[in-house]
Amino acid sequence: MYKSIILFLTLFLSSHAVAYNIEIDKKTEQELDKIITTKVIPNQHAERSILLNEISASFLDTPYKANTLIGSPTIAEALVINFNGVDCFTLLDYIHAISHSTNKQTFLENLVKTRYIDSNVSYLKRKHFFSDWFANSPKNANDITNKISDSYITVTKHLNLKSDGGKFIPDLNIIERKINYIPSDKVNSHTLQKLKTGDYIGIYSKLDGLDVSHVGMVIKKGDQIYYRNASSLSKNMKVVDTPLLDYIRSRPGIIVLRSI
Repeated sequence: MYKSIILFLTLFLSSHAVAYNIEIDKKTEQELDKIITTKVIPNQHAERSILLNEISASFLDTPYKANTLIGSPTIAEALVINFNGVDCFTLLDYIHAISHSTNKQTFLENLVKTRYIDSNVSYLKRKHFFSDWFANSPKNANDITNKISDSYITVTKHLNLKSDGGKFIPDLNIIERKINYIPSDKVNSHTLQKLKTGDYIGIYSKLDGLDVSHVGMVIKKGDQIYYRNASSLSKNMKVVDTPLLDYIRSRPGIIVLRSI
């Protein structure tokens, strides 16, 4: 069972304290402490790719579980930390926040920065779209898609706007945003060489209103390049390493972000 805690944080851009529920269980707390103690602190001066690899490896085989977050336009948002089951977005949330943390308190603060625009813990301020990670503050990463391939394509997306005129998230505004992506058949050896372990990769979506359909992380092992992701495929249903080229072969393309 989760335990609810009221956390009072003074936000960077506000002089007023705000309150919200934190949902975390004892097992997750213990795992968080273990990852920070055994992965983060020993590697805090190492290259960022090493740190991200070490942290993300701790989540391998974690069960896939969707809809673990709490909040909606009608339900108060809670800051959920649940390492017992992750989806593709919460996996990256946790990895990124842990990578900047040295204890539980700094992790909570960094998760707020990672998951929410302007560090505002509310449903409509969630970074619902992958491109929010570079387009909104606090930034989690830089978009390097156009720097690792000359074959990138730029499209203008109206995020949250469905093809039938409806919205994916009813109360959220429509966001016009330019998105760069590399078509999968243009991902060549030159592109792969420029990727680094720890780069975040979104699978470009051709659907109106969406920027990606899935997200994960680049992992390089010798000459092999893997896509570390929380897989909802029936054969997996857990966090796995999948050969990157095999994964993207039948998909439209990729968006590449580099962690900051």
